[in-house]
Amino acid sequence: MITNGRDSLAGRLTRTLILWVGGVWLLCVFAVVWYVDREINHNFDNELVEVSHRMFDMAVQELDKLQHRADALPVTPLVAPKQLFAEDAVMYQVVDIHEHVLLRSAETPIDTFDVPLAPGFANNPTWRIYTVRHPTLGLYFQVADPLDERRHALNRTLFGLIIPLGAVLPLLALVLRNVARTELRVLQQLAGEIEKRSGTDLRPITLPGLPQELRSVGDHVNSLLERLSQSLDVERALAANAAHELRTPLAAARLRLQTALDHDLKRDDVQGALQALQMLSHRTEKLLQLSRAESGASLTRARVDLVQLAGTVAQEFWQDPLNNERLKLKVPDSAAPVAFGDVDALAIALRNLVENALRYGGDGRVVIEVAAPCTLVVRDFGAGVNAAQLKTLQQRHVRHGSDRAGYGLGLSIVGTIVEKHNAKLELASPPAGAAQGFEARIVLRPA
Repeated sequence: MITNGRDSLAGRLTRTLILWVGGVWLLCVFAVVWYVDREINHNFDNELVEVSHRMFDMAVQELDKLQHRADALPVTPLVAPKQLFAEDAVMYQVVDIHEHVLLRSAETPIDTFDVPLAPGFANNPTWRIYTVRHPTLGLYFQVADPLDERRHALNRTLFGLIIPLGAVLPLLALVLRNVARTELRVLQQLAGEIEKRSGTDLRPITLPGLPQELRSVGDHVNSLLERLSQSLDVERALAANAAHELRTPLAAARLRLQTALDHDLKRDDVQGALQALQMLSHRTEKLLQLSRAESGASLTRARVDLVQLAGTVAQEFWQDPLNNERLKLKVPDSAAPVAFGDVDALAIALRNLVENALRYGGDGRVVIEVAAPCTLVVRDFGAGVNAAQLKTLQQRHVRHGSDRAGYGLGLSIVGTIVEKHNAKLELASPPAGAAQGFEARIVLRPA
């Protein structure tokens, strides 16, 4: 669940966004201040250059007037009686090539132009000075601009950008927190839906309007729920099948053993108990095969040589001398068909088909055939089943034999394995071209 505490996702997103927004804003402020500082210096320098060129001739004329009024050249520099531009005070002075100050503005402090005499810009701790030389006269004209004005202009720009940031960040934090809570509400709903699921409720989660990232999470959760549901179904089915299939063999084994004890362990009774236990073992093996087939968790996907598979299964049955003459293997003359599947599971399916054929085919022959493109066929020529029985053969616990072993559980295992392989199980009675018998075909996907 999404909380309002310090470690909530909304809180983390808000803090992260505030830090990033504030950091990016400060970087932008510094970049702007750097750019503005360059532009301010550039503009102020252009003004100094422009003023110096406009005032040089006027200053020279003012110097001539003052010199004509004086009887001799004074030792101290002449001071202009008025500004050359009445609307703005400009600090300037006129210097000869021997660095003698000939004329300066009245407001100019004495140490204003304390820089080497050379054309161009120069700085001292307080002033920015521009010096220009007269093209024909041996005179220099210097104008000065206070550096404080530039600093004040830069500071105004800096404060003008930082102060709004400080004022906007709290408001931005509030907006981002509300936006984060609103957008993450769907995550809270998803968490609530997942919390509702349990072993008795494994329904898929359906939340419309999920964003793409959460839709992927929802799909994976639904896939997990589906696998859990399948696992629980397999567990329930195994329990139900065990209760149904093992009840009769257990009762028979108990009855036979009790009878044997009551009759001083007669051979026939002991033999009957052994047969009941053998049937119990057989049923247990079938149940485990069915459970494995239904789970599908351990099934691999690899290339399977069907001729080799059929030969291996046939060899198992040929170890019994009674099956040597009855069971035949038929393979194609061309290249062996290769399917894509789990070799162990396919062997279990084929083994179940052969067991059913040998049991219910009477004394007639049984044929295992590998057909192109990727088909396994088991065919017997016994009594077979009628059309009504054929429709129910793959249902569990449905038996048509007098010994109550039936086709049902074995064919159910085969059907489940075939379904897990996305293949087809085709049953026919009698087989095509035969008067009687039973045929089962597993049609697999080629590799």
